[in-house]
Amino acid sequence: MSNRIVSGRTTANAEGEVAVLLIGMRINRFRAVHLWLPVMLAMFRMLRELEREPARGLRNRVLLTASPRTYYVVQYWESKEKLYAYATAPDAFHHKAWALFNRKERSGRLRGGVGIWHEAYVVPEGSYEAIYGDMPAFGLAAAYGQVPLDKRGRYAKDRFAYRSKEAEATGKTA
Repeated sequence: MSNRIVSGRTTANAEGEVAVLLIGMRINRFRAVHLWLPVMLAMFRMLRELEREPARGLRNRVLLTASPRTYYVVQYWESKEKLYAYATAPDAFHHKAWALFNRKERSGRLRGGVGIWHEAYVVPEGSYEAIYGDMPAFGLAAAYGQVPLDKRGRYAKDRFAYRSKEAEATGKTA
């Protein structure tokens, strides 16, 4: 991701459906480092794997914290199909990490020391919009590129109303 500031107001150049995954962990017991640190390290390893293998479909990610206990990643995917394919691929690190986590959970070895969560959203065109002012590409714009705001509309209602040529040709609407 470039840190080059783009002057003026821009918007994301996303077209069509957008797949977004929020995935994270909560440290329930700070002193149980042996329980929550492997979860955190596994997430970093999965992100490295996805960066090395762009064909799997991760377009961009943003690492965030909600509190000293809660850490998460916002991920933008090429499609829900690619997201699901990665989640279920036997050759992906996710498969190994998830199997290990499930074994530990079933055996009672996690004992509430760490919580995990995810939320997945598939957002149809016409149901998202974005604005960035004097910002490097971030979030949706880092995933799909930035265009000057006027290309999609000065106001949010105009950006929500934007339809790609594909959507116009097929008659798809939100």
